[in-house]
This record gives sequence, structure tokens and C-alpha cells, in this order.
Amino acid sequence: MTESRQQERNQMGSKKMLPLIISMAVPPMLSMLIQSLYNIVDSIFVARVSEEALSAVSIIFPIQNLALSIAVGLGIGLNSYIARNLGAGDTEKVDKACTMGFFLTLIHYILIALLGILCMKPFVAVFAKTAEVASLCYDYGYIIVLFSFGQLFHIMIEKMFQATGKMLIPMALQGIGCVVNLVMDPILIFGLFGCPVLGVKGAAIATVMGQIVSCVLSMILLVQGKGGLKLHRIHWDKKNLIMVKQVYAVALPSTLIMALPSILIAGLNGILVSFSAVAVSVFGIYYKLQTFVYMPANGLIQGVRPIISYNYGAGDQKREKEALGISIGIVGTIMLLGTMLFWFFPVQIMDIFKSNKEMKEMGVLALRIISIGFLPSTLGILAGAVFESIGKGVQSLIITMLRQLVIILPVSIVCSRFLGLMGVWISFPIAEIIAAVLAVLLLKKELKNTIPMI
Repeated sequence: MTESRQQERNQMGSKKMLPLIISMAVPPMLSMLIQSLYNIVDSIFVARVSEEALSAVSIIFPIQNLALSIAVGLGIGLNSYIARNLGAGDTEKVDKACTMGFFLTLIHYILIALLGILCMKPFVAVFAKTAEVASLCYDYGYIIVLFSFGQLFHIMIEKMFQATGKMLIPMALQGIGCVVNLVMDPILIFGLFGCPVLGVKGAAIATVMGQIVSCVLSMILLVQGKGGLKLHRIHWDKKNLIMVKQVYAVALPSTLIMALPSILIAGLNGILVSFSAVAVSVFGIYYKLQTFVYMPANGLIQGVRPIISYNYGAGDQKREKEALGISIGIVGTIMLLGTMLFWFFPVQIMDIFKSNKEMKEMGVLALRIISIGFLPSTLGILAGAVFESIGKGVQSLIITMLRQLVIILPVSIVCSRFLGLMGVWISFPIAEIIAAVLAVLLLKKELKNTIPMI
């Protein structure tokens, strides 16, 4: 075992928990904040092009999120598998998983590209009510899908780095990609410095450029051994098929969890479009804004997940519970701050998007009501992370489906008939409260009723 790997084992198995979580979680939290800029920057610039352009970007977001979901799902599966085997001291399996990740990611990209080409027009036809909006959807969507390989490979490598405790590398790579996106967005959208005016095409190109830059740099660092991982020649035998099965036991539920927002957004857009195109745009703005709250929380989870996985593999349940208790306090604080931001500054937030009077009034109400669910979502988020960390993806999927699909859509359909748009917005806190109760019950069962904070 290399000295680097031995140090990571000692750190995740013995270092004092709060300093360990801070050292492991702060870099990915910053990285996820940077990632949230990808979600919002395009909308900020595109909103200055036209309302139709903003609607087009909002319509394509579920497809964009689906590609991200597949990348993150596989990444989490690899992350959990690698961290557990590091805890068990099996470095050969770690190296084989690293190589297998490249092969599986290539297959995922091919499937995403084919599905994007075949399904783009039918999907857009459901939500785009004018030929202009449909054309803008195609301009943005095809570029995002066909060049998604940068995002897929970068996230896969990022999660493997994180599994070994290397948190600063992914943060730096994410930051570089975001800077590329930030710089190129106005240049390509508005045609600065002699470039042609590309509008939403420019926004899409800037996004994939940032992703590809991060991808190339991450591959270089991995090959150079900066992440403490090695590529290992593998053969398709029974042992490697078992490894793939174990990776996908976490990856598939995690992918479905990440993909749920795509299904949710598509479903809610179908409800909202019956009210107005403005309602669709407002929801698109909210969904990207909420990433500034949930992305830091997800960043903390990325730091805590390998700690829990490692100690689960090492059989140290005491440290598992300690990590969970501290994480609840940190994530709860993030959610409280997010609620306060959406309650006290919704007008200023909507002004960023040059909102007209109707959009601003609708947006202020939506931000305030939906944010009520932020605080109770703490338990649902962390429960899902714990189950993913210990290889029990189904329980995580159940909790997240309640949070992001099973409750929200039916409640929205029913309540919107009596309360209008208000009925759509209140479905979010209702879902979070119910999921939080289930999360407590499942966690107590898993950890034998000895979780100190719940």
C-alpha cells in the first residue's frame, strides 16, 4: 500500500471528526457552489436576450439535468465502492474500479448522445408553445447533449478523487471550468471582441467549453497519479462482473435520485404552462436559484460520504454516527440561512433576472413558500447520503422519491385546482416534511435507535 493511501486510511479512520469533516467537506462545498454557477449564469445572461430564450433554457434543463444525473450516479457508485475497499484495505479492487469507471462512462455518453438526438424534438414539442421557443430549445439542447462527454468524464474522475480524500483537486478543476464558462458566456452570447452574436447557442457552447477544460485537466492529473489512484488492466471475469454489480447497486438508485428533478420539472412545467409561460420561467429561475442552497449541502455530503463508507468498511459504527450528527448540524444551518435569504430578499433576487412586474410578483411568492421546506429537508438529504455510503441505495431512493416526485406532483395537481399557483408551491414543503419523518424512522432502524441528534 502506498504511503499516500496509508495516510488517507489513518485520517478517515482516526482523525478527530469535526476537523476531518471540515477538511473533507469545505473543498467540495466550494466546488458545488461553483457548480451552481453553471446552473444560473446561463439564465442570467440569457434573460437579457429575451423571455423566449429564458423559457427555452428552462425547458431544456430537465435534459441537461438527466445527463448530469447519470454522471453523478455512476460517480457516487464508484466513490462508495472505492472508499469501502480502502477501508477494508483492498487496493487491487480500488484500482480496477478506477479503470472500469472509464469504460462505463464511455457507454453512458454514447447512450446519452443517441437518446438526445432521438428524443429532443418530441420532448420540446410538449412544452414549447411557439416555433420561436422550439427553435431556441434545439439551439441550446443539441449542443449540451452532444458535447456532454466533458461533464461525464470529469465528474467520474472527481468522485474517485473524493473517495480517496483528495478534495482540493476537484474544487480547483471545477473552479477553472466555471471561470471559462463565466468568461465565454457574454462573449459568445452577445458577440463581444469580434465574435458573432450566438444567443442561446453561445450559452450552450460556453457551458460545454468549461466542462471539457475541467475534463482534460482531471484526466491529466489522474494519469500523473495526483489522486493516489492507478489505472489497472482488467478482464471480464466473474469477479469484475461482481464489482460492476456492486457499483451499480449504488449508482442506479443514485442516478434515479439525481434524475428525479428532471421528471419533476417536466411534470410541473406541464402543470405550470396551463397558467402561463411566465410561471414556467419563474419555476426555472427558482430551480436554479435553489442550487445555491442545496449545492453546498451536497458538497458537505460529498466530503462526509467517503468518511462514512470508510468507517462502515472498517466496522466502526461509532464514527459513522458521529459523522452523521455533526453533518446534521452543518446542513441544518445551511438550510436555515437559505430560508432566510429567500424570505427576506426575494425582490432583490428576482431583479437579477430583469423580471417584469408579473414575473417578480409570482417569483417572490414562489421563493417564500417553497423555501419553507428547506429546513426539514436536512434529514431527508442526510439519510439518503448515509444509505448511499453503506451501499444501500434502495432506501436512499425511497426517501428521495418522496421528497422530489411521489408527493409533489399529485399534491400540485390537486391543490392547483383550488389554490392556483399557490397549490403548486406549497407541495414542496409538504413533501419535505413527510420525507423527513420517514428518514428519521429508517435511520433509527439502521443505526439501532442510537442516533444522538434525532
